[in-house]
Amino acid sequence: MSTEHKQLARVPISVRWRDMDSMGHVNNAKYVSYLEEARVRWMLGVEGVSMNDRIAPVVANTNINYRMPIVWPDDIVVELFVERLGTSSVTIGHRIVDQKDPGKLYSDGNVVVVWMDTQTGRSAPLPEAVRAASS
Repeated sequence: MSTEHKQLARVPISVRWRDMDSMGHVNNAKYVSYLEEARVRWMLGVEGVSMNDRIAPVVANTNINYRMPIVWPDDIVVELFVERLGTSSVTIGHRIVDQKDPGKLYSDGNVVVVWMDTQTGRSAPLPEAVRAASS
């Protein structure tokens, strides 16, 4: 991870047997679940932010580069960091690495999260609490 990006979270996750597919490694769709888990944990830790507010985050784009397969019983860490702050969005960079060997990179990429008004369906300004936690 580049030192120029603010780290948001490091979330350890244990890989479950059921996460694997018939090829003997974690199914690619599970990576999205791991990233979601880490993002939600981070957001719930931002004081003043609720997932039930009228202004709520939605995923607009997900980019995942699969670098090497994850296999059970690996334990992983999802690292989140800020790549870009916009008017109504934040681009959250991510890396999935091995818990015991952080140099072992399973995947990287980013997710664009946009805050929207749940009643109008339109984008809304990034909450100040999120901006402060991301700067």
